Amino acid sequence: MRIMRGRFFLQCDVVVTADLNDLRARIDQVDDELVDVLTRRAQLTAAVGAWKSRHRLPLYVPEREAQLLAARRAKAAAAGVDPALMEDVLRRIMRESYSSQEADFSAAGDLARPVVIVGGNGALGRCLGSFFIRSGYTLRVLDKDDWGKAPSLLANAGLVLVAVPIEHTCALIARLPQLPPDCILADVTSIKQAPLRAMLAVHAGPVVGLHPMFGPDVKSLAKQVVAVCPGRDAERCRWLLEQLTIWGAVLREEQAEHHDRAMELIQAMRHLTSMAYGIFLQRQHADLSELMRLSSPIYRLELAMVGRLFAQSPQLYVDIIMAAKGLPRLLEQYRDVLDGLFKRVRERQRTELIEDFNGASAYFGDLAPALLRESGELLRKAHDARDPLTG
Repeated sequence: MRIMRGRFFLQCDVVVTADLNDLRARIDQVDDELVDVLTRRAQLTAAVGAWKSRHRLPLYVPEREAQLLAARRAKAAAAGVDPALMEDVLRRIMRESYSSQEADFSAAGDLARPVVIVGGNGALGRCLGSFFIRSGYTLRVLDKDDWGKAPSLLANAGLVLVAVPIEHTCALIARLPQLPPDCILADVTSIKQAPLRAMLAVHAGPVVGLHPMFGPDVKSLAKQVVAVCPGRDAERCRWLLEQLTIWGAVLREEQAEHHDRAMELIQAMRHLTSMAYGIFLQRQHADLSELMRLSSPIYRLELAMVGRLFAQSPQLYVDIIMAAKGLPRLLEQYRDVLDGLFKRVRERQRTELIEDFNGASAYFGDLAPALLRESGELLRKAHDARDPLTG
């Protein structure tokens, strides 16, 4: 037995026999066959993507994916293979397949009219702009140094998409010159009420609020959720929503007020509590390498989510937090919960703490075991990806 960096390793000698070598060679052969099968499958999915593009069909069809997974799970079970393993492998293959189907997309709108992205040189603007280009649209960018040319850039636009930081969104919308009457005016900020009011005030034509529930680093929109908040003239906005589905996005229609209330809990509260935990670790002078090394997969994922926050733009997250108008009230209520739990711990109120736990457990209801199963899959993948030698 030897010790490395606080971890124990059992060291043993393996006697390699001819029989073992033969078995390994046969495994290698099967693995080579897997590569050939994956290559043929990729060629077929690329052909499917080209066919979809020609016929303006969505990249992602949830019904088809569900049927495929159910059929393969059943076949795996009949063959004595774990159906969960079959689904896991297939989902990874399908994720790659979506990428292989994306060389070009069909266009749902009028290609004779340009798409203008306000803030198109920003990360999200560039990301969305690349999809419009791949569908054949003429893309124009209106950035902070281009306002003198705004009337000519916006001339004959079929869509003006505002993709600027939250703190500047409403002010920049108010600066827009008159747009063509049938031009869609849309935004992609993570709050919706204020931008929608600003767009409806400046433009008499079609208006829609969009919230892409993903970051600018995505390479595919397959299965990516976009919240859609209606503004005005939904019929004229239809081509833009159809374009998003052609790219693979899943649309969720929400009223702006309901969306913003949900985002206060989903985004602002989680970002702020993650920030608080990261700052707490900093002030505790915690050894992050040691914490990662000693963490089980679930705590490693939690640390990963905190670390992910601090690897990105502070302006982005601070703007999301500051834009949540109801956040101070929520934080007061959150502090009350923490104060109550602190009192339980300080006074060793074990029974009461269990009662608090059971109350929240009842609130989650049937969702709790479903989330347990879902998180179990994530944890198994995190465990598989972990290098036992480096932590």
